[in-house]
Amino acid sequence: MKTVGYAAYSSDAHMKPFHFERRALRANDVAIEILYSGVCHSDLHTVNGDWGPQPYPLVPGHEIVGRVTDVGPEVTHYQVGDKVGVGCMVDSCQECDQCHDHEEQYCRHGMTPTYGAPDRIDGEITQGGYSKHIVVREEFVLRIPEGLDMSRAAPILCAGITTFSPLRTWDIGKGSRVGVIGLGGLGHMAVKLAVAMGAEVTVLSRSKKKEEEARSIGATGVLASTDEEAMTNAASSMDLIIDTVPVEHDVTPYTSLLDINGTLVIVGQVGPMKEFMTVPMIMGRRRIAGSLIGGIKQTQEVLDFCAEHDIHPICEIIRPDEINSAYDVMSKGDIAHRYVMDMTQMSDDA
Repeated sequence: MKTVGYAAYSSDAHMKPFHFERRALRANDVAIEILYSGVCHSDLHTVNGDWGPQPYPLVPGHEIVGRVTDVGPEVTHYQVGDKVGVGCMVDSCQECDQCHDHEEQYCRHGMTPTYGAPDRIDGEITQGGYSKHIVVREEFVLRIPEGLDMSRAAPILCAGITTFSPLRTWDIGKGSRVGVIGLGGLGHMAVKLAVAMGAEVTVLSRSKKKEEEARSIGATGVLASTDEEAMTNAASSMDLIIDTVPVEHDVTPYTSLLDINGTLVIVGQVGPMKEFMTVPMIMGRRRIAGSLIGGIKQTQEVLDFCAEHDIHPICEIIRPDEINSAYDVMSKGDIAHRYVMDMTQMSDDA
């Protein structure tokens, strides 16, 4: 299958049109016409080489929404015309304990990311959703439920599941007290999801400039980390803090906000972190944890949850040829929405 996308040809993260071929359908494959592709901050990190050398040319994108155009002979759950999605992974061994426990993201043999990794069978480098078509193993295709706006659903497949998973892991529900550090693409989804679960949610930021925005999506308000008196008064007031900051930073100011047995879970920064003070941890049996995305079963759960509660990411729809401008904005700081490319506006001869 011939297709076209936007690829990085080097670590300068400048996207250019790229013509390439998708594999012929295997027996358990689903072919998808991509209609919308979300733009994740991790795309920028990856193509910049921030997390190590990359196999250029590289087509990013792991927030994919589209329609089924063809299926292999062994596919049983999808048919041509179905509304579907693809998230951050496209394969795993399917045999280890983690895969059997619906935690494919922690596959003992390594899950296969949607882009930038060797295919498990033929070794070809996977290419992502900044393209017009994709072919994916049936087990890693998700159903887009009725009630979700397809143009705004794509970020749920990364930002949504990345924040939904720790909320489920730490049993957040009615009466839970949740803090969210940062109100960007991840943070605003964490707020919306936690509020829908019945939690009391506070946004943690360096200033209160996003107070109105935080309240508009259900948070009780913003606690400024630079306000020493307010931070002191908020000690031991939270059960879970979701840290969505995508760069190296100090978590020490936030640990005292946790109640006894509370957890601060890092979902933003992938890489080095500043040293933190252990005293609040020891004195309150508090913990710092990390969390990846969720498994396929849980990713379907968050899609269904968002449809049930009418939760959509805050999105700005852009044309594919505007991707470099979007990267420029993202590189200058955290933005309180998610870019989504309308891939129907990409011509075959781009």
